[in-house]
Amino acid sequence: MEIPKIIGSGLIVIGVGIGLGKIGAAALEAIARQPEQSGKIQTAMLIAAALVEGVAFAALFAS
Repeated sequence: MEIPKIIGSGLIVIGVGIGLGKIGAAALEAIARQPEQSGKIQTAMLIAAALVEGVAFAALFAS
């Protein structure tokens, strides 16, 4: 029963990597369009990234 846990953990890590990449890309695009709002965009990006990582840690510890 160890292999399903390993595969599930790998899928969690891959999903989080993709999600964080999309968050970063969207934030960079938004900053490029509106540089004067960079502080607010960075704050929103960091909060979203922290929430994604928190869910990932919870999922990894639950498996």
